[in-house]
Amino acid sequence: MTASSARDALVERLFEGVLGMIDVHTVYMCDRLGVYAALADGGTTEEEIATATGADRRYLRELLEQQAVAGVIEVEDASAPAEERRYRLPEGHAEVLLDRDSPSYMTAFARMMVGIARPLPRVLEAFRSGEGVPYAEFDADFLEGQGEMNRVQFVNSLASEWMPALPDVHERLLTGGRVADVACGVGYSTISLARAYPRAEVHGLDLDRASIELARANAEREGVDVGFEARDAADPGLSGRYDLVTCFEAVHDMARPVEALGAMRGLLAADGVLLVGDERVADRFTAPGDEVERVMYGFSVLHCLAVGREEQPSAATGTALRAGTLREYAEAAGFTRFEILPIKNDFWRFYRLEG
Repeated sequence: MTASSARDALVERLFEGVLGMIDVHTVYMCDRLGVYAALADGGTTEEEIATATGADRRYLRELLEQQAVAGVIEVEDASAPAEERRYRLPEGHAEVLLDRDSPSYMTAFARMMVGIARPLPRVLEAFRSGEGVPYAEFDADFLEGQGEMNRVQFVNSLASEWMPALPDVHERLLTGGRVADVACGVGYSTISLARAYPRAEVHGLDLDRASIELARANAEREGVDVGFEARDAADPGLSGRYDLVTCFEAVHDMARPVEALGAMRGLLAADGVLLVGDERVADRFTAPGDEVERVMYGFSVLHCLAVGREEQPSAATGTALRAGTLREYAEAAGFTRFEILPIKNDFWRFYRLEG
């Protein structure tokens, strides 16, 4: 490739990125304003959608036109006067924009990306100072967006694909037992575990109080009785109580992962199992990387590495937690069995730890 063609390719790529950023932010706006829900409920004109959402009509007109220009929604007759135009969701788009249970749901991703960008000035300061960024700097949009994106996986895969990969634990929990979901975040993993094992006692633990409050609200909304606590897994009062401990997409964020895994080990009963789900990154650094690797490194630069360095000393793992690194952490924490489970997933890799 010549220098000029490489230049032009990068220009085109970055311009496509600008368009993508606009799509993400305007999808976020339509989600938060309720535009897509209004369209799904039968609203078609500017006036009907404004009535349903409470949005100012002039602002709404601009947003509806932008969405139509971008191809996210359709307009029946673009030449009609603005107040008479009728809009609709194209076939298939409602699932992507509104169906929280669908693996194709992407609106939460938009919410997450808007939230991850807000503390960017603080993250830039951290890059210069070497300090970390408190998790609390990332607001409700990030917490809710990340939680909803992960919820799609929990709803569709946890009971049907992930837990059957632990057949002995799966059978035990069908008749009772105890589960601790460590670093449960906004609680959707815990809720899914409680639904999968209604006879088991399921607890969600997280140090972030804002996440625990959202988790309790989510459980109440979904009608599931789960105990959530803002509590350290290292609390001696929890020692040796659990048949299963889970930790999903969290070890890479922990400042002291060996200590954290050691605390999770301490939660286990004599024959208990720790199930870890973390990022499915390449076994070693390669460049350029595939789309998953690009996403993971993006999350690391914008969020995970800085959050993991807030507490010192820090392992400063970052999002690219490779299987070999996790094995080292697990062995240092005292685990004697480390198994990569044969679970197919585009984004996460799953591990069984015991001993």
